[in-house]
Amino acid sequence: MLYLGVDPIFGEHDTGVGHPERAERLVAVEAGIAVADLGSDLVRLARHNATRAELERVHLAAHLDALEASCRNERHLDADTPTSRRSWAAAVAAAGSGLAAIDALAANSAEGAFLAIRPPGHHARPGQAMGFCLLNNVAIAAAALRDKGARVAIVDIDAHHGNGTQETFYSDPDVLYVSFHEWPLYPGTGRHDETGTGAGLGTTCNIPLPAGATGDVYLAALDRVVAPALERFCPDWLLISAGFDAHRDDPLTGLALSAGDFGLVTQRLVALAPRGRIVTFLEGGYSLTGLRDSVGTVLPVLAGGSPTVPAGEAPTADGPGGRMLDVVESTWTHIED
Repeated sequence: MLYLGVDPIFGEHDTGVGHPERAERLVAVEAGIAVADLGSDLVRLARHNATRAELERVHLAAHLDALEASCRNERHLDADTPTSRRSWAAAVAAAGSGLAAIDALAANSAEGAFLAIRPPGHHARPGQAMGFCLLNNVAIAAAALRDKGARVAIVDIDAHHGNGTQETFYSDPDVLYVSFHEWPLYPGTGRHDETGTGAGLGTTCNIPLPAGATGDVYLAALDRVVAPALERFCPDWLLISAGFDAHRDDPLTGLALSAGDFGLVTQRLVALAPRGRIVTFLEGGYSLTGLRDSVGTVLPVLAGGSPTVPAGEAPTADGPGGRMLDVVESTWTHIED
């Protein structure tokens, strides 16, 4: 059984004509859900609107006041991040989806949860909305788990670095943040030597990859860097920031993964996680066909099965990135020593 977070309210966040982070993405996700054909194995979660106290585990109170007012007045927060009158309601529901999934998984036996939510969240900083993101959905869920005494690992496979998530937990010894992302690319953070500070030193792991990197580099990074990091950290929960904009057809990025690669990456992550303690959050992914195919491939894996790979979406190999992986592995070996 797999919990599914879907709700019409996520389509009510209106970003305007021509914006890449648009409501049509959810139509593509629903098509991917249909392709996965999991039937009664999918159980839909009821909506949970995050409370102010739940939001303030991550975000500053004054910032939340200003953000709600900006949505009410339909302001652009920056050149990339518009809001509409329904944006605040959608954002609060998206932020609450992770909390609802955690409660459902703690109370019942299931493989995990997949949250088809928007607006996305991993760029949202404690005091700033940016990069299409209003509230940091994955960070809000991780902070709630941490405050209950859990150790939490977040693995971010979005092509853009999750600067907001990293900032939130950069000095936190109880939250491990791992990010695969294209470098250089927006927002310009996520160097390999950004590894945490203070008590959180060694709990941030960045894997910046060049344009053209293929799935075999991701799998090698999982084996050589991520699996040992997770083994040392021993998380109680795994949260996945599942951006599908590393797909080779994505219009905003230069990575070269296929839907088949996302299936294999997810399969490796599931094998490394505590059973029934995996929550997957939709982040980016702006090719509608790439998003559909990737979701349709990943969902069976999250439900405990094998990836169903569409025609033309076989796993990829032989792209660049091996040299950077050597650098990342060396950095982490040094931290361990």
